[in-house]
Amino acid sequence: MANLSPFPEDVPLNMQIKSLGDDELLDFWEETQFLERFLEDDMITRSQASMQYERLILQELQLRSCRRCVSERRA
Repeated sequence: MANLSPFPEDVPLNMQIKSLGDDELLDFWEETQFLERFLEDDMITRSQASMQYERLILQELQLRSCRRCVSERRA
């Protein structure tokens, strides 16, 4: 099965996340949650990669939220 990735493999995950739009970022988060639940039967504890995805996505969402609040206050 072919897999088309919009990013070269050497681009760090945090840079890929920053380049996603809000809807794409939420879709990515939703997909990681779905995959985690799907794979949960085979895993006893959450994988480090899964926790890294979630942490990076949540940090980016918090940063964007703070930026929106600051720009709204200035307007």
